[in-house]
Amino acid sequence: MTISDSESISNHLLGALDPSVRARWLPVLEVVELPLGLVLYEANDTMTHVYFPTTAIVSLLYVMENGASAEIAVVGNEGIVGVSLFMGGGSTPSRAVVQSAGKGIRLAAKAMKDEFDSGGAVLHLLLRYTQALITQMAQTAVCNRHHSLDQQLCRWLLLSLDRLQGDQLAMTQELIGNMLGVRRESVTEAALKLQNDGLIRYSRGRITITDRQGLEARTCECYSVVAKEYKRLLPDFRTTN
Repeated sequence: MTISDSESISNHLLGALDPSVRARWLPVLEVVELPLGLVLYEANDTMTHVYFPTTAIVSLLYVMENGASAEIAVVGNEGIVGVSLFMGGGSTPSRAVVQSAGKGIRLAAKAMKDEFDSGGAVLHLLLRYTQALITQMAQTAVCNRHHSLDQQLCRWLLLSLDRLQGDQLAMTQELIGNMLGVRRESVTEAALKLQNDGLIRYSRGRITITDRQGLEARTCECYSVVAKEYKRLLPDFRTTN
């Protein structure tokens, strides 16, 4: 279904575009449902659309030959899924999977490429977003190598929370384990510690953040590095940092 301009700005990146650009895109923007676990693209797929999440969160994952996976970045209402399309690659070795169900807005590949190739403000905005995304990917790699699972889980929860409206995630521990590249049992143990300390509440596939400040105090510096870079490059990005 096509959308109104007021609906389109529920994604912060779309909202940061000049109104004249959004006016050109509105006839070809579509609202889409993004159910939990939906794969938006597989590794090495030729992309047909880019996605602007509004109430959903999408994980970018690297998947090994043996099926093991690990998350390299999360994208929510601050950004866009499919940067390789306008950066010239057309495909990527990663997979994009919906990690928290909701809605998004999609745009056909040709419309995105035509706008990007024309230069100007859209190109510069998308390049700034891509730089922020690369920072998140790099910091995730460092975090997974040097910090505890407890710290990684806190970072992951905070990054996800920044990309949602509200304080609740619809997420199973098995899926979190796939994102972080660890066993489900390890996630269960780490989540129970956070719950026992009053930082989260977990029940039937839903995680509610009950003490955000406590999570921020418990996580490593990786969350702050990523949040500050998004805020620097995309001033409208919502974060407490």
